[in-house]
Amino acid sequence: MATSATDEKEIFEKAKKSIAHDYMPGDDEPYMGEAQQNYFRMLLLEWKRSIHTASSVTLQSLQDGPIREADMNDRASSETDWSIELRTRDRQRKLIAKIDAALRRLDEGEYGYCEVTGDPIGLKRLIARPVATMTVEAQEAHERREKISRDD
Repeated sequence: MATSATDEKEIFEKAKKSIAHDYMPGDDEPYMGEAQQNYFRMLLLEWKRSIHTASSVTLQSLQDGPIREADMNDRASSETDWSIELRTRDRQRKLIAKIDAALRRLDEGEYGYCEVTGDPIGLKRLIARPVATMTVEAQEAHERREKISRDD
C-alpha cells in the first residue's frame, strides 16, 4: 500500500496524458505565448487535481479504521507502510504549494523564466518539471553552493 516516488511520477504522467489531446508546446512558436501558457496552466491544474484525488484515497483509508493485525510483526509492517504513505502525502502537499506558486507566476507573466537570471527555462525542462523556477545551469550552480555550504 505504500506510495513511492514511482507512483508520484505516474500521477504526473497521467496528468500530462489527460491534457495532451492535440497540442504539445514546440520550439516553432513564440516562447510562453498564449498557447503554451494555456498548456502549462491546464497541466498544472490537472496535476494538482490528480494529487488531491490520490490524497483523498489515503484519507479514506485512514478513516476506515485502525490497524488491527494481531501479530506484532504484521502490525509493525503496517505501521511502517502508513508512515511511508503519510510522508509521501506530505511531499505532495509541498508539491501543491509549488504548483500554486507556478500558477501565480503564470498569472503574473513570469512563468517559464529563471528567477535568478531571467533567461527562458526552456520547454523541455518545463514539460519534464512544470514547477521549475530556474534554468538547468542556475539550478546546478545553486546546488553546488548548497553542497559547499553544507560541507563547511
